Amino acid sequence: MGPVAALLLVRNYLGCCLLPLWLCWAFPAAAAVDATDHDAFWLWSGVRTQPVLAQAKVLYILQGQVSRSRRHPGRGVELIAQGLPVSRLSQDQVWVVYRAHTLAWPETIYSQLLGQVQRWQDSGTQVVGVQIDFDSSTGELERYGHFLSDLRQRLPSRYRLSITGLMDWSSNGDPQAISQLKGVVDEVVVQTYQGRYSIPNYASYLPRLDRMGLPYKVGLIQGGDWQEPQALRDSPWFRGYVVFLQNP
Repeated sequence: MGPVAALLLVRNYLGCCLLPLWLCWAFPAAAAVDATDHDAFWLWSGVRTQPVLAQAKVLYILQGQVSRSRRHPGRGVELIAQGLPVSRLSQDQVWVVYRAHTLAWPETIYSQLLGQVQRWQDSGTQVVGVQIDFDSSTGELERYGHFLSDLRQRLPSRYRLSITGLMDWSSNGDPQAISQLKGVVDEVVVQTYQGRYSIPNYASYLPRLDRMGLPYKVGLIQGGDWQEPQALRDSPWFRGYVVFLQNP
């Protein structure tokens, strides 16, 4: 082997060795979401209390599910109570959350919801608002916007309105339908997970979230994969994280 060939061999060898190192530096591997790194959490029905809740400043507590009655079809839509009983919580901010499977709410549902929120407020808990957890498809965003506008008018002005959102809203949603949420919702918490696991291609959606023109938080699943892109921290719309707690 001549000196030139030897030099090329060494250079190629070093390049092969250094390339993985460069890739690790440029694109760091995702790490598991550690709840102790955060102070805002969803607390869902059936999830056991964890020590990390002692550091919580913000809690989103599930209080009910709005759906069509399966056990009693004649009753139409009903609110099924879930989650913690009304009690005094010490957190700085508490959001009362309702999981919706339908937007066809009768007046009784609104009355139950507002009554429940008031009971939490009367307990001494710092209730800052209501969150609606509804998996609206992009094609249903306009209808969802009308529903939220109506709900906003029903809520006392001291309460804020939060919603969960799907990552593809910013990519495939009708801009006009999304724009009607401005002035109606105070935040969108975008879910980067499905079930118990992070969505594998979440990173491809995150750069587009600013297109919504709405304040947003990013929802993470405890123990899921996550690598924060710098663009997220640089966004003027990004408001932090909410971790969905789950049992081991």
